Amino acid sequence: MADTALTAPPRSPLAHARHRLAAATRTSGGAVRLAELPLLAQVGVRLDAKGPAADAVGLALGLQLPLEPNTVVRTRELTALWLGPDEWLLVGQPDTQRDLESRVRAAAGDAHVSVTDVSAQRTTLLVAGPRAGDLLAHGCSLDLHPRAFGPGRCAQTTLGRTQVVLVARDEPGGGFWVLVRSSFAGYLTDWLLDAATEYL
Repeated sequence: MADTALTAPPRSPLAHARHRLAAATRTSGGAVRLAELPLLAQVGVRLDAKGPAADAVGLALGLQLPLEPNTVVRTRELTALWLGPDEWLLVGQPDTQRDLESRVRAAAGDAHVSVTDVSAQRTTLLVAGPRAGDLLAHGCSLDLHPRAFGPGRCAQTTLGRTQVVLVARDEPGGGFWVLVRSSFAGYLTDWLLDAATEYL
């Protein structure tokens, strides 16, 4: 029987675009910053938000799962995104997905819970800088003004006709995370680079 163990290190979906993103950032003179945040751990969690397991999972993770629609709760190492009344996406440092999965399962105990490693499903693009909102507005129907979509907000939406999860970062100058399916990451990167030409 053939050995099916991974022998090569994982490669991000946008490894080939790193230099193009960096060049656009330099050429914009600080107006926009574009980069991939490669190989972040992403774990989908579904459980009863009103049950005791939700509190136990929150304690195990060191953060309360957000209960308000389209909000984000963040610690230094982990971000929890509200995706639905009983659904969250945990985003952490690379190679922490197994630890996150085991912590959630252990904390949930016998409660009905679904925990799925979806790290390979999406990659994350950082779009920051003073013109980041303007750049995204070229292809997103959401009102991205900070009064409507301020720090600590997230939404499942489309950007350049591509389904994404959009996160308004809550740190100064944090900009936005754009979580996009790996199979669409190249297309969306090309779209962003094309839309950014007015700032270059």
